[in-house]
Amino acid sequence: MTIRVLVVDDQAIVRDGLVTVLSLVPDLTVVGEAADGAEAVAAVEQDAPDVVLMDLRMPTVDGPTATARITAAHPHVAVLVLTTYADDESIVTALRAGARGYLTKDAGRTEIATAIRAVASGQSTFDASVGARLVAQLAGGAAPVAAPPGPVGLRTRFPDLTPREADVLERIAEGRSNPEIAAELFLTVPTVKSYVNQVFTKLGVRTRAEAVALVLR
Repeated sequence: MTIRVLVVDDQAIVRDGLVTVLSLVPDLTVVGEAADGAEAVAAVEQDAPDVVLMDLRMPTVDGPTATARITAAHPHVAVLVLTTYADDESIVTALRAGARGYLTKDAGRTEIATAIRAVASGQSTFDASVGARLVAQLAGGAAPVAAPPGPVGLRTRFPDLTPREADVLERIAEGRSNPEIAAELFLTVPTVKSYVNQVFTKLGVRTRAEAVALVLR
């Protein structure tokens, strides 16, 4: 399957570079470009991408606002943030808007392509620096920290969760994929998928990014 990508960035040289880089990846096709959030929302309607590669700070309409509009109108479209900023406010704002993943512009072609595939398949993904800050947010402290809070703390906040569901939610919040969760908890991947669906139902969310954003509130 070829993944259709919309590139959104207010700097033309960055857009051109991303289009060039992504054109070298066989299973990715750039179907459009946008210079701000307003253009991005219109381009999603016109170009029908699977994934929007979204900058955050842009004129007219910024990335989080565009992300919220896109995910509300087109819940099947995944937004992957690619930005210079990795501060707590930017990360949390993007996730609450509905972004499924968050990378900084230090990411290389392989990392960006891998992240695009992940969010296109419904998973969340974060680069190492962002993951560290998410763990810090979960722990209620400043990055970096050694470990996130345990499942007991999550069950206190979300009492409908079973102990195993809390284990799974903790790892979702850390950015783990289903196979990684399965390996860590000694479960099969289909069993993990079942737990993930149960967690989403109990939390009232549809995606991993929404679950992470809820945990961060």
